[in-house]
Amino acid sequence: EVQLVESGGGLVQTGGSLRLSCAASGFSFDDYAIGWFRQAPGKEREEVSCISPSEGTTYFADSAKGRFTISSDDANNMVYLQMNSLKPEDTAVYYCAAAMEEYFYYADYNERCKGHTFTSWGQGTQVTVSS
Repeated sequence: EVQLVESGGGLVQTGGSLRLSCAASGFSFDDYAIGWFRQAPGKEREEVSCISPSEGTTYFADSAKGRFTISSDDANNMVYLQMNSLKPEDTAVYYCAAAMEEYFYYADYNERCKGHTFTSWGQGTQVTVSS
C-alpha cells in the first residue's frame, strides 16, 4: 500500500524558509514520480513542484521557480521541498503525492506535474507565512 506522510510545516515570517519532508512507503522510487501540491483556503489545489527520482527530472510551477527546490533521498524514500523567500501567498496546506511513472511520462509535458496525474496523496502539512 502506497503511503505518504508529510512533515515540516509551520509558521514562518515573510522571507523565511521551511523544508517540507515526504516519507514514502509501500512502493519503489524507481517506479513513481513524487509531487508537491498546495491548497489555500477558498482556492483550488495547485501544483508546486514534482520530481522523478529515477530520472532526476524536476518540474516547478512559476510561483516556485527560483525560490523552491525539490530533492529526493532514494535510499530512504524521502522527498524534500526546500522553500526559501516565503511570501504570505505561499500560505496553504501542502500535500505530497505519488504517480506511477508510466502515467507520469505518458502525460504531455505540461500536464505531468498536475494533480490529476497523481493517484496517492498524503494528509498534508500546514504552512503559514505571516506578513
